[in-house]
Amino acid sequence: MASLPKFPNALLLLCFICKAFGECDLNNFVIGTVRSGREIQGKPEWNVQVVNTCKCPQANIVLSCKDFQTVEPIDISIFQKSGDRCLLNQGRPVQPQESVRFSYAWDPPFFLRPLSAQILC
Repeated sequence: MASLPKFPNALLLLCFICKAFGECDLNNFVIGTVRSGREIQGKPEWNVQVVNTCKCPQANIVLSCKDFQTVEPIDISIFQKSGDRCLLNQGRPVQPQESVRFSYAWDPPFFLRPLSAQILC
């Protein structure tokens, strides 16, 4: 009778870690931008909602925001620009199915996309 090979515990643990982290990626962020109907200093206002659709909390969410500008102040605890990158929620975790919202005023709207995040599973 043939016996099955034994896997070292470290390899088994690595498989579980890879599975947990493999279930979420940057595609688990849904970013919606809609016009509010308001104008600020002659620029249309846009409402942005970033939703974490992963089943795990995600922290240190960084969005690409190249050339981002606004005439409407944004609370830096929600959205903080540094060069071509913007930190969402001061790096604090966004829970599964929760969202972070902010508004800005500029024309045209900006294409914001996730660059990196830390999965907390």
